[in-house]
This record gives sequence, C-alpha cells and structure tokens, in this order.
Amino acid sequence: MSSFRGSIVVMETTLKGKVALVAGATRATGRAIAVELGAAGATVYCTGRTTRERRSEMDRPETIEETAELVTRAGGEGIAVRVDHLEPEQVRALVERIDTEQGRLDVLVNDVWGADKLAAWSTPIWEHPLDDGLRLLRLAVDTHLITSHHALPLLIRNPGGLLVEVTDGTWEYNSANYRLCAFYDLAKISVNRLAFSQAHELRPYGCTAVSLTPGWLRSEAMLEGFGVTEENWRDATVHQPHFVISESPAFTGRAVVALATDPERERWSGQSLSSGQLAREYGFTDVDGSRPDAWRYIVEVASAGKPADATGYR
Repeated sequence: MSSFRGSIVVMETTLKGKVALVAGATRATGRAIAVELGAAGATVYCTGRTTRERRSEMDRPETIEETAELVTRAGGEGIAVRVDHLEPEQVRALVERIDTEQGRLDVLVNDVWGADKLAAWSTPIWEHPLDDGLRLLRLAVDTHLITSHHALPLLIRNPGGLLVEVTDGTWEYNSANYRLCAFYDLAKISVNRLAFSQAHELRPYGCTAVSLTPGWLRSEAMLEGFGVTEENWRDATVHQPHFVISESPAFTGRAVVALATDPERERWSGQSLSSGQLAREYGFTDVDGSRPDAWRYIVEVASAGKPADATGYR
C-alpha cells in the first residue's frame, strides 16, 4: 500500500534496517531511486559531485543534499556524501564510512553518468572530439568499475545483496541498434555486459546483479528542454508526439524497490531489465497510475514509423 504525503509517495516500509548506496543520486533516475528506496524505509547514501557549494561540469542546480532531504521526507534516512567516482580514494573512503556507520551494505546502485554534454549525436568516430569521447567512457564505465571494486566486498558480507547497473537501453535493443555515436553506444552496452559479468562473480555469495534501463525519461533536463513540468508534460507531445510513452524517474525507482524487496530476486541475476518489464511482473505503476512499456513501444511504434499512439503500451 502507498499514500501521499505532500508531493512524496510514502510506501510501506519494507526495507527498514537495510542500507543502500546510490552512486550518482544528484538528479533524474539516481535521485528517484534513492527517494523510492527511502520511501520503503532504507538508509540511503546519496553520492554525486554537485553540492550546494559546488557544481559539477554538468552545471545543473540539483544537489545531493536535496536528494538526501527527499529521501528523509519519504520515510527513510538520506545521507549526502560528495564523491567523484572517478577517484578511487574517494570511493574507498565512502565505503569505509558506510562500513563504520552501518556495518553493512544491502543495495548498490551504479547510476553514475554525467556525460550528456560529451556525446556528439550522429557524429562518426573520426569526427567526434576524442577527448570528449574518452571522458564519456570514463564517466560511464570506469566510475561503475571503481565503485564496484570498493563497495562489493561490503555487499557480499551478507547473502541477498543487490547490485543494479543503470544504463540506457536493454541488451536486446542496444545489440541491434546504433546509439547516437560510437562512444555512447559502447558506454551503454558496456554497462549491460558489466551487470552480466558481476552477476557471475556475485552468485557464489548469494548476491544478485542486474542491468536496468528506464524508458524515455522525464528527467529535470528533459522537462526543461521541452519547456514543460511533470504536471503538464503531455504538452510536449505537440512538438514530439512519441513523448507520449515517457515515464517519470520514479518508475525506475519503484523497479529497484521491487527487486530489493523480492526474496526471489536471484532469478533475475545477470539479466538486462527495463522499468516497464518489471512493472508488468511486480504490478507497480508510474506516478500517474500507468505502466509505460517504452522499449516495446520504441521498437513496435516509433522505430516502425507508425503514428504516435501509446494505447496498449502504458
């Protein structure tokens, strides 16, 4: 059961006593995952590079302090820690702090990205700025490897731990489609594969690893780009009709909570999952009560050249 407290959805506290680390929790999917874990009762360490005193190269206004406050308002305990996940010593110190303060880690979400401004769309590799492309890969892949290297020894102390690698696109879709440019393409399918590899390594310890993708995300930046808000987002379909399949970041957050509270989640280990797929499995909905199935829509409607119509897809 769930209820509304202000603008925050407060869910049944099924993760009370559990500890989560959401790496890359400043905004969008990472923020929503942290908040939904908090709504389920978890203690959530919210990391990122943007604080109230200092912004990252993304130059966005959202901060990790705001995320932690939202987690606490939702019913959990939010703890903001500024961490650059490309810096191994900062990540090591973070994990040592979690160990000292909590003595356990139950959920690790690798959601670090921060490379939106580095991908030149539809630009061949020989024309793409090399430094931008290589930094994109470092932000998208190296950060996840560094975080897992330091955090997984704490996660595997107790059977039942969950690792979620957040990416863009399912394995099936990313394997069959060119994604924006070579660097972005490689980054996103690499995260799919990283979940598969880590699942193999975690299985002997009774822990689960999956990759998870949202659909067309109504992030803060996306809404801003369309000149709409979460309340009137459908107005954007006038300019981009296929935005009708979009979803709020909370939808993926609820997918993570569903996995984290499923005692049989090991059945998913190593798989590439989507928010829409898990909504069908677990029965949760987006904030508007719908269940958008974006990746099926993208293949069957948008990529097929059909008129925008989400009937049967949400």
